Amino acid sequence: MKNILIINGPNLNLLGKRNVAIYGEISFETTLNELINNNQAKIDYKQSNHEGEIIDAIHNSTNYSGIVLNAGGYTHTSVAIRDAIEAVETPVVEVHISNIAGRESFRHESMISPVCVGCIFGFGMLGYQLAIDALLKLNK
Repeated sequence: MKNILIINGPNLNLLGKRNVAIYGEISFETTLNELINNNQAKIDYKQSNHEGEIIDAIHNSTNYSGIVLNAGGYTHTSVAIRDAIEAVETPVVEVHISNIAGRESFRHESMISPVCVGCIFGFGMLGYQLAIDALLKLNK
């Protein structure tokens, strides 16, 4: 069985409560339960509002077939997370609930996209399932 690690960054612990017009009313716990129950992979989950904890999770990903990463606001600012992704062999798919290209101009550039195997933006919570599907097919 394949192992997938989902990492959510800052403020994503507030999904379902924060800015529901953009992020929706569904909590991530609801989505996570669906992902765990509807996949042929073992799903582990880490959420942190702290950059170093996200980096540590990426560094410690050697037992995973892939990482689904929603780095939140760190997407646009963190050279350190980019370097962590580049330093490991575990493939990473970048996910964002909203379409970051259609939002404020400071969200248009992702520091991590160039070192990820793929990027999924704007499909809401479905993006997590799409990323898992891609990682499972990538690792066949």
